[in-house]
Amino acid sequence: MTTTDIPLGRAIGLASRKWRLRLDERLRHLNLTQARWHVLLELKKADRMLSQKDLAARIGIEPPTLVRQLDDLERRGLVRREAIEGDRRTNAVYLTEAAGPVLDAILEIAEQVRREITGGLSRDDLTTATRVIAHINERLDDK
Repeated sequence: MTTTDIPLGRAIGLASRKWRLRLDERLRHLNLTQARWHVLLELKKADRMLSQKDLAARIGIEPPTLVRQLDDLERRGLVRREAIEGDRRTNAVYLTEAAGPVLDAILEIAEQVRREITGGLSRDDLTTATRVIAHINERLDDK
């Protein structure tokens, strides 16, 4: 079976898993699991304050699972949680200053891995692949 014989969904899933494993290997020295560095990256990307519920939805996990990750990141001093005014049951999640250097390292390594993985592909090929995968994700988001 050649690479082109693999069904598209399986190929995307396999590539995603392998890419994340490569990142995990390179980020191991930071003592952060994939789940935890993913939380940090989502918080950095956010264009607004995120509640724990919003953050869990962005990552695609259940809120109780996120709580364990946030507990660890908070112990490390990388995030802080604050009750949202008017709703004491809901917490907003923020990055701390200490997260800055960790995020810089994550982003630098992620960019190195991206260049390694996509090396040899033209800009047009990457644009097309990104557009196709974005389209698939949009269709999957449709209810």
